[in-house]
Amino acid sequence: MNRAYIVGIIVLVAIGALSVFTVDQREVALKLRLGRIEQVGYAPGLHFKWPLVENVLKFDARIQNLDADPQLYLTVEKKNVIVDSFVKWRVEDVERFYTSTAGNVLRANERLSSVVVKQLRDAFGSRTILQVVSGERAEIMDQLVLALKEQADQLGVAIVDARMKRVDLPERVSQSVFDRMSAERKEVAKRFRSEGEERGRRIRADADREQEVILAEAERDAQKTRGDGDGRATEIFANAFSQDAEFYALYRSLNSYKNTFNNPSDILLLEPNTQFFRYFKDAQGKR
Repeated sequence: MNRAYIVGIIVLVAIGALSVFTVDQREVALKLRLGRIEQVGYAPGLHFKWPLVENVLKFDARIQNLDADPQLYLTVEKKNVIVDSFVKWRVEDVERFYTSTAGNVLRANERLSSVVVKQLRDAFGSRTILQVVSGERAEIMDQLVLALKEQADQLGVAIVDARMKRVDLPERVSQSVFDRMSAERKEVAKRFRSEGEERGRRIRADADREQEVILAEAERDAQKTRGDGDGRATEIFANAFSQDAEFYALYRSLNSYKNTFNNPSDILLLEPNTQFFRYFKDAQGKR
């Protein structure tokens, strides 16, 4: 085998190697012919090209992350806030991506970053700190995504996500905001306590008034019941007295004896012939 044959084989192998290329599933590619875009949209796999005349450029099709350093923005109150945000994007139109950025990811990040800075500056510049921190972050993000999509269409990329990771205040501003919010919360708590005490006084006054009414009604009913009982007892005693006056007199005397002599230490000085002792001498109560 002569040298010319070997050289020919080597040349053919080299030309064959330069005539094929592969596209990974994580890549997008375009083919240039003499510097002009010839073909785009290659599927993953093995493809062919003319060596020396055509060349292929490949770009990462995976999601790219734009995570810039935290930036200072002024609110409508002329207060600084520190905003840390990120944007995730991927190549969607490889031809437009190449013509607008020359396929440079850093250049695409710079273009998107300028949109983020401008949009956030406008958004924060028209809002107060309270609105930014507590209530309108979702609205700010929606506006940011819309602005980014307009720029992304020009770059041939698609915005996957855009968010603010955190919104912080400088230490001095944070302390002043905390003090103001603390004072506001204390004022609200003081108002709630005052309203609660006032309501408590009204409830206690109503309860006391209701108690007085209940006690008065109970006393009235009790007096009525006692009156009815006394009247009934009087009626019974009167009936009993009318049936046997002597027995009734004996009964009353015995009750008097029991109530009078209920303590051994009691001393009672009376005349022997007094009416009180008439049943001691005679069961008929005769003197």
